[in-house]
Amino acid sequence: MTGVLRVGNASGFYGDRFTAWREMLDGGQLDVLTGDYLAELTMLILGRDRLRDPDLGYAKTFLRQLEGCLGTALDRGVKIVTNAGGLNPAGLAAAIGSLADRLGLTARIGYVEGDTIPRPDALTANAYLGAFGIAACLDAGAHVVVTGRVTDASLVVGPAIARFGWGRDDLDALAGATVAGHLIECGAQVTGGNFSFFTELPDGGHRPGFPIAELHPDGSSVLTKHPGTGGAVTVETVTAQLLYEVGGPAYLGPDVVTRLDTVTLTADGPDRVRVTGVRGTPPPGTLKVGVNNLGGFRNSMTFVLCGLDIPAKAALVRGQLEEAVGKEGLEFTLARTDHRDATETEAASALLHVNLRDGDRARAGRAFSAAAVELALASYPGCTLTTLPGEATPYGVFTTDLVPQDAVAHVAVLPGGERVPIAPPIRTSATPADGTPADAAVPDAAVPDAAVGRATRRGPLGELVGARSGDQGGDANLGVWARTDATWAWLRGWLTVERLAELLPETAPPTVERYELPNLRAVNFVIRGLLGQGVAASTRFDPQAKALGELLRSRVVDLPAEGWTE
Repeated sequence: MTGVLRVGNASGFYGDRFTAWREMLDGGQLDVLTGDYLAELTMLILGRDRLRDPDLGYAKTFLRQLEGCLGTALDRGVKIVTNAGGLNPAGLAAAIGSLADRLGLTARIGYVEGDTIPRPDALTANAYLGAFGIAACLDAGAHVVVTGRVTDASLVVGPAIARFGWGRDDLDALAGATVAGHLIECGAQVTGGNFSFFTELPDGGHRPGFPIAELHPDGSSVLTKHPGTGGAVTVETVTAQLLYEVGGPAYLGPDVVTRLDTVTLTADGPDRVRVTGVRGTPPPGTLKVGVNNLGGFRNSMTFVLCGLDIPAKAALVRGQLEEAVGKEGLEFTLARTDHRDATETEAASALLHVNLRDGDRARAGRAFSAAAVELALASYPGCTLTTLPGEATPYGVFTTDLVPQDAVAHVAVLPGGERVPIAPPIRTSATPADGTPADAAVPDAAVPDAAVGRATRRGPLGELVGARSGDQGGDANLGVWARTDATWAWLRGWLTVERLAELLPETAPPTVERYELPNLRAVNFVIRGLLGQGVAASTRFDPQAKALGELLRSRVVDLPAEGWTE
């Protein structure tokens, strides 16, 4: 089929703007409206829900959002595709059917299953399925399609397959749609949300609208948003999202490996960015599996250390707590937020964060938090805490695995109840044990520093570059882009792995991979192991590495002098 497919997004995570579904339906023309609710941490939350009630395991918020929108979507012919089914897509599909009956509506509902991997030793284990099951449901006339764990981009790729009739060998088209799906999957992040240069947005980043991808039969697309909504869609806002939570230039997926180093972004008018040139290669013969387990129990207390002798005060607390509850599982982080000769208590204070992780709920619970509170009158001068004693909470550990594509029973359950098996791709690429395609680009070696011999000035790095960072299990990614060609010529030679470690010492111990994306004037760093056992287990101040890019931009460095980076 020909024409343009307009796919909007109304949710980037479980907890996103509740009114976005109504805003997107009322804001202008759409063919499909998607909602992404799943993240690694969300699967853990849904797994714990299902332990309490086997009928749960899906994103309950979506049902409340749909109640006020389903009739509108049906009236306007807008198909709804969402992964809110989580661990129980059949359960959510049934709940939507009951909702439609209660509202007096006729809705054809399909769902996709087969992502659950039997793992008796895991709380959850789910393969990241592709888009062809979604397409089968839409081909069968579904108004609403519910999935479990599919790749986030599949929510967009599936409707494109159904509209344009792509097959498994239409790799470039599938890759182009994958980029479009990746760009809109995180909602307002591509329209100015979390954008380094938010002060330059027309509304100052106050309330960015949600995104739309206009897909074409060749897989190219235009990123835009409804007229009159906040934020902006520019080459830079799109670049920022394209760098989010990616690794090397070869972006693995179950239907295609998308070459991010082939993406070309061009302005196409106000709030319009055209995405072209995307190339795809055969997918790997394996599927990624996300595995969540309960790792034990955790608790935290924070001490306020004011005035003089901050290190000695922290050392006293450490010794007292280790004597009270033992050293095992205790972690101490001293945040030097204090200022010398301050006139206010808060400005003169540092924070000592104490975390305890243990398999014993009692030790991590009141035994720990009560021991901390008991120091209130028996420790350093000015002792105070920001938290009350409390019980421990369970935490999860996220790991990944691989399974052969043909070992997973990917099934589309059509609106009439027919179960249609989705065959795996016939043509695949070889992948080693770490899941990296055999033809993937190796990490780039830095080029010579273009600033050598030129005049420099001191200033924050963020004056010249933008950044976006995020989490990938226990790893973090940090994408940095230059705003001009001249700045890119400097950045690619200056920002090496070694210099990154100088500016952000916490990136030095893990393995760091560096990749260049010249089409985007960007470098991307993958920092292995920075987040430990994953977000749910991390005790970092920034457990998802969301602020890592802004920390880098805030560092004062020797910038090229004005004139040659304009």
